[in-house]
Amino acid sequence: MALGDRHIRIRKFGSGYKVVCSQGEKVSGHCPAVDVLFESVAKEAGKEALGVILTGMGYDGARGMLAMHRKGARRSGRTRNRQLFMECPGLPMNWAPWRSRLRYRTFPA
Repeated sequence: MALGDRHIRIRKFGSGYKVVCSQGEKVSGHCPAVDVLFESVAKEAGKEALGVILTGMGYDGARGMLAMHRKGARRSGRTRNRQLFMECPGLPMNWAPWRSRLRYRTFPA
């Protein structure tokens, strides 16, 4: 969980990863923004990563998921039929092919 004014990124650290929190400008209208996290995952973990998006607003997550897709990471998301808002997480799901979609009953609200 990120503080309300900080983004989360991961960094390669030896044979593992560490989480880095830092202040930054809003991305896609958000701080923290999942795009910042997913883009760092794409850069640092590449095809070893798994990205999951369960909900969100607008385009947040779309660029990051696309970056993960381009690096060969696995991605999954929750189906739209049980979302509070139709764009959650529909917009990120439309930007990059998904390998799987999670059913609502798998992750209760």
